[in-house]
Amino acid sequence: MTWREKIHEVIYEADTTAGKAFDVGLFIIIVISLVLVVLDSVEYISLQYRSLFFTLEWIITIFFTIEYILRIISIKNPKSYIFSFYGIVDFLSTIPLYVSLIFVGSGALLSLKALRLLRVFRVFKLARYSGAGSFVSVAVKKSIPKILIFLYSVIIIAFVAGTIMYLIEGPESGYTSIPIGIYWTIVTLTTVGFGDIHPVTPLGQFVATLIMLLGYGVIAVPTGIVTAEMAKENFKNNTQVCFNCGENEHRDNAEFCHNCGYSLNKSEKENKEIGDGN
Repeated sequence: MTWREKIHEVIYEADTTAGKAFDVGLFIIIVISLVLVVLDSVEYISLQYRSLFFTLEWIITIFFTIEYILRIISIKNPKSYIFSFYGIVDFLSTIPLYVSLIFVGSGALLSLKALRLLRVFRVFKLARYSGAGSFVSVAVKKSIPKILIFLYSVIIIAFVAGTIMYLIEGPESGYTSIPIGIYWTIVTLTTVGFGDIHPVTPLGQFVATLIMLLGYGVIAVPTGIVTAEMAKENFKNNTQVCFNCGENEHRDNAEFCHNCGYSLNKSEKENKEIGDGN
């Protein structure tokens, strides 16, 4: 294998000893980084350990920078990674400390504080190292059309019920407009129940009771849709990432990338020879 393929195997794969060690190490560093973000938001802790946090954050940022660069140079088509979800997450979670060196001065402190919160995007990096996370992700993607249809039905119910409550209760009970009635219906359907608005008439309370009962079904339906899709998924995604296009969702035991046809088990040189032979 070429040096790029060796780096690719370590960084993008998890079925080798080096790949597993890299993933475990990166996982630990991400968790430490998230802990630092949380502790840094507590004022008295931040003041007491500011220098330690600053040093650790620089070490972690440099590590993430090296990882980001290696991911770019170890793949044949860098754009496939740079503009992917994880590529954007990696970039956003790496730049805050560097940007803070550019924008200095009291006027930029508020913006810098908000920028530093971008480090919380590192939590999305954790999903990369969880096979179960990929399994759930596939199920959710396949559930989206059904969930959208369900949400459409919920919006219709909220609109109708909000209008009815506006007519029944009226401004004297706090239902000053149809949008306020819709807001109350959504809050009631989701069983949040802020209590800022509530029906006072017997008929309004009866309608509210029906909406509350309906709310339990509203919570259960999306969960059932996703669970049904998860039950259909009887395959496992392997850990192989295509060296050619960066595709990372392959069936277990797949030999070729379903996106570009590149062999997952052969080197760049062998793939090129196969292509020339065809």
